[in-house]
Amino acid sequence: MATRVLIADDHRLFREGLKGLIAGEEFVVVAEAEDGQEAIRLAQRHQPDLALLDVMMPGLNGVDATREVLRVSRHSRVIVLTMHKESPYVINSLRAGARGYVVKTQTAVEMLAAMRAVARGDVYVPPDLSRALVECHQQGGDPGADPLSARERQVLQLVAEGHTTKAIGGLLHISFKTVETHRGAVMRKLDIHDAASLVRYAIRRGLIEA
Repeated sequence: MATRVLIADDHRLFREGLKGLIAGEEFVVVAEAEDGQEAIRLAQRHQPDLALLDVMMPGLNGVDATREVLRVSRHSRVIVLTMHKESPYVINSLRAGARGYVVKTQTAVEMLAAMRAVARGDVYVPPDLSRALVECHQQGGDPGADPLSARERQVLQLVAEGHTTKAIGGLLHISFKTVETHRGAVMRKLDIHDAASLVRYAIRRGLIEA
């Protein structure tokens, strides 16, 4: 039986290329998403065996989307796709529950190897990043616990992307007042009190790209 796959990436050309690469008797793409929120909805609907999530997606980044996909589709396994090789990105992705981490500069053969490994229950990290992870741990380079809740990170990402409070409420289906409460909590926990500094923090934490 073919492994059922969900692809989530905000670049349509990349999704189509990846779909063309993996489609066949071994893997079948059951759904495609343009952002993290859509990935969660489609994961809940289709219950895919594998979810391939881009780490940088609008509205909800791949790390937080990983947590939610695994919540609504418990048997799914997640592979994070990214251009980032820095250890904190890998650590945060694995911490969220991802079973694989693939850099977009890797070859098609390596991509398929990662999917096969994760589908059979293994963990896949590129060999060069595995060494970097060990060195990062030995040197105390762990990014540390995030003080924000999942909802607060969502609000922070949307604020950093430039959405208004009203727009954020619509996207997250919460009230204007609730958005303001979350935003206030973010500023208080981070001891940050202006929008520009919130954007810089979001970039450092990998929620958005510079």
